[in-house]
Amino acid sequence: MAAARLTGDWLMDFRFTSEQEQFRDSVRRFVEKELAPGARERAHATEYPWQVAKQMAAQGLLGITIAQADGGQGGSLIDAVIAIETVAASCPRSADVVQAGNFGAIRVLAEYGTAEQKKAYLASLLAGETVISVGMTEPEAGSAVTDLKTTATPDGAGWRINGSKVFTTHSAYAEIYLAYVRFGPGVGGIGSVLIERESAGVKRGAPSAFMSGEEWAQLYFEDVYVPPERLLLGPGGFKKQIAGFNVERIGNTARSLALGRYAFEEARQWALQRRQFGRLLCEFQGLQWKFAEMKMKLDAGQLLLYRAAANADRGFPSAEETAIAKAFCNQAGFDVANEALQVMGGMGYSRESLVEYCLRRCRGWMIAGGSIEILKNRIAEGVFERSFSQRPGG
Repeated sequence: MAAARLTGDWLMDFRFTSEQEQFRDSVRRFVEKELAPGARERAHATEYPWQVAKQMAAQGLLGITIAQADGGQGGSLIDAVIAIETVAASCPRSADVVQAGNFGAIRVLAEYGTAEQKKAYLASLLAGETVISVGMTEPEAGSAVTDLKTTATPDGAGWRINGSKVFTTHSAYAEIYLAYVRFGPGVGGIGSVLIERESAGVKRGAPSAFMSGEEWAQLYFEDVYVPPERLLLGPGGFKKQIAGFNVERIGNTARSLALGRYAFEEARQWALQRRQFGRLLCEFQGLQWKFAEMKMKLDAGQLLLYRAAANADRGFPSAEETAIAKAFCNQAGFDVANEALQVMGGMGYSRESLVEYCLRRCRGWMIAGGSIEILKNRIAEGVFERSFSQRPGG
């Protein structure tokens, strides 16, 4: 993306490169032909869209950010963001597949995994045949993730894992879990292991569902043996894991904004066609101001998102820039979807449109991946150049 390059007259160029424009156009053609027709049914289905995942794999839309040597496309975060935005414009649910195949756990595995680990797991993930899930949140460790209690106790050359994880995305059908575990006390004692779904001692609780309709199941690890070849990051690996988690946040941010934009466009088309009191809705000044405010939020959020992604063209993105982008875009996506629903009235509230779906999904991302409140704490630490403990007496 040219946004990170200054021209000779010191003006920023926010245009995509010609290669990125061609990529976006090719993704748009694929999505409009293959995914748009079943978008509404797909959004309301509980199962993971495996067929979409395989189609995306064939199009090179999984592993965009992963090195070619590891089976990926060797692209940038901006490329993956372009894919999410373009997919979501026609099929909001399918944007989740782009997220799963490019951000978060799969990126951490590709970045820190051994050659053997990548060989064992990446091929099926990039083919859209399996999904990897991050086991982070616990019953007593959410925003305070360093309070996690899942233990890794030495057993011969490997470890025995005991603990539980909740609210884990993809937990209902993932084949492998990237689990945060405690090897010892303190932050320095936290690392991560790869646990296969069928390992002895892995149990899943009864399926539950978020407000979005997405299913999850509590994970129980009861004396699960993890051999040394499935150790991802040992003690002291927490900071690397969180750096990788910032990539997950970029995907979260992109989807929030993309679904807000989807709802905005649905409401815009509605306002151009729907009549009340003998006038088109778009002719009422009150609604004009609503759309102006929605447009401003979407455009401002897009700049923050692109800044965070473009500045991360090597390695992982800035924690501060990611926090700013996610906090703003999470709120903007929800606000825009909410206003779009209000504009459309009963149709927006109905499952006949996907505006209500976008609203529900955007609401969840204000919590998942770091709540807006926690992100504001992190932003404030950057403002004052000091840390603020949220613990009593901190």
